[in-house]
Amino acid sequence: MQISKHKVASIHYTLTDNDGKILDTSSGREPLTYIQGIGNLIPGMEEGLDGKSKGDKVKIKVSPEKGYGVKDEALEQKVPRTAFGTQEVKVGMQFQTNQGGVVTVTKVGLSEITVDANHPLAGVELNFDVEVLDIRSATQEELDHGHVHGPGGHHH
Repeated sequence: MQISKHKVASIHYTLTDNDGKILDTSSGREPLTYIQGIGNLIPGMEEGLDGKSKGDKVKIKVSPEKGYGVKDEALEQKVPRTAFGTQEVKVGMQFQTNQGGVVTVTKVGLSEITVDANHPLAGVELNFDVEVLDIRSATQEELDHGHVHGPGGHHH
């Protein structure tokens, strides 16, 4: 069986940037189990896994356009320090906005704090080392719910 639309795939992966820095990995954890072709993964990852079989080991390079998007400078803004009250604010901290989004602090000044609403991996070329562990057909209930049930997936 090959990975294709509406198949459930279980994979182990390691994600690195172009400098070889590990950004994320499933090593030491349960494998990532997802439904192919319904947007559970970034587009470049789904494209790179399409047609792969159990036991395949593959390297997938994903451009920002097929990953977390290109960095949008319009999503960076300066906010008055007073908006954060009396709490200590440091570069790298993340805050939820009143609209439900997340911003990351990129610069802390005396009177202003610069925040960025881009995804932290926006503009980054992603390198995945992937091993395909298992493939099966998704159940109708999984397709209806848009996620995997049972081992490696969502439990109701």
